[in-house]
Amino acid sequence: MTETATVQPGSWRDLLGRERLRTAILLAGGVGLYATNEFLTISLLPSAVADIGGQRFYAWVIAVYLIGSVVAATAVNPLLIRFGPRPSYLMTLAIFAAGTLGCAVAPSMELLLVARTLQGAAGGMLAGLGYALINAALPSRLWTRASALVSAMWGVSVIIGPAMGGVFAQFGIWRWAFGSLAILTVAMAVLVPGALPARKPEDERPPIPRIPLWSLLLLGLAALAISVAGVQRAPAATVAFLAAGAAVVGLFLLVDRRAGARVLPRATFQPGPLKWMYVTLGLLMAATMVDMYVPLFGQRLAGMVPVAAGFFGAVLAVGWTVSEIVSASVSGPRTVIRLVAAAPAVIAVGLGLGALVLGEHLTWPMVTFWAVGLFIAGAGVGVAWPHLSAWIMGAVDDPVEAGTAAAAINTVQLISGAFGAGLAGVVVNTTYGGDATAARWLFIVFAVLAIAGLVASTRSGLRTAQLTPDGAR
Repeated sequence: MTETATVQPGSWRDLLGRERLRTAILLAGGVGLYATNEFLTISLLPSAVADIGGQRFYAWVIAVYLIGSVVAATAVNPLLIRFGPRPSYLMTLAIFAAGTLGCAVAPSMELLLVARTLQGAAGGMLAGLGYALINAALPSRLWTRASALVSAMWGVSVIIGPAMGGVFAQFGIWRWAFGSLAILTVAMAVLVPGALPARKPEDERPPIPRIPLWSLLLLGLAALAISVAGVQRAPAATVAFLAAGAAVVGLFLLVDRRAGARVLPRATFQPGPLKWMYVTLGLLMAATMVDMYVPLFGQRLAGMVPVAAGFFGAVLAVGWTVSEIVSASVSGPRTVIRLVAAAPAVIAVGLGLGALVLGEHLTWPMVTFWAVGLFIAGAGVGVAWPHLSAWIMGAVDDPVEAGTAAAAINTVQLISGAFGAGLAGVVVNTTYGGDATAARWLFIVFAVLAIAGLVASTRSGLRTAQLTPDGAR
């Protein structure tokens, strides 16, 4: 991590200037396509079911997308090294476009599920390439700002996805929502030749790593268990499947540690801060999944109309995005270390504010206070995320391992988000006393989850602190 700890960070003008603008658009756009598609589909599902039927498969439209994303994300680094940045991105965009067109023309729910699986696989690759190509296509001085830009697309997509889906659903043309995404995918493909480098010469190309099949299988099983947990009605069944998913993730860590082909870099299982960086990212991501119930409680406790409740659910994402852009401009090593260390506490404060005001028949002053808490919680994620991503990318020197480390950011994010969603379902489904009680306990439990990340966030910066000159601020 010597490089990321001591190199003077580049500027936003350097990243978004004429020389690298197309590269930045592609990296952010790939994650944007993946995230927008996820939120857009949620808005379109009622219209799609009314048109082609298959209500019993409603939840699986989201589940198969998640499973495909988690499984495919593990193959990002082998694909990148085997084919190079340009062919890898074009191939992934082509698969995503094919899956999106399949969703647009699907005559039945069964075929829609097939297309969604293909979409999920390509989407997971796009999101993973968004981080892996930061490492491969940009100089290290721009990693922090590029990570902030890529991650900020989640916040943007939380607003664009539901709005776009709602408009198409309102006019009864839900298929054209997927058609529009396919057109955007083709437009992005046009930018690829001039934005991404081709493969390196033979003498500069590292050995091609094998695809981690056993690790991939276990992650797929974990994602499946978590997805099934999310569609259970009985609380005991939800807890059982969630526990099974956690057990499979534990088995994955044992297998991945000993495997020749791994999802996580070797340094994750050795002494050092890398494992704590991944744990911090995972807990930060899991804590944000409290947001999935905000629109529901906004309608039931504050009387919001569905559209207003949907946009209210984006407040946390807005806090994440704004703070991320601001934090990425911070260059003092000691200040960065303090920001990362304090991030879980900031999230806990924001969620705690929400827990204080949640109750039956929320007034607008109370809703405003709740919104402030959500913004603060999102800011807690944003202040740490770009720096953690840059630290991870610079944590190992080996080119193959560095690519593995960068690609694993997305895998950790996906699995952690799935567990956070499952935990939120468990809390809400097992709480008695009405919506206000369920909402209050949801925010309390996730505030405690965030606090649990303080140990990991503090230990994440230890190596950087050792490499930082005494006078740095």
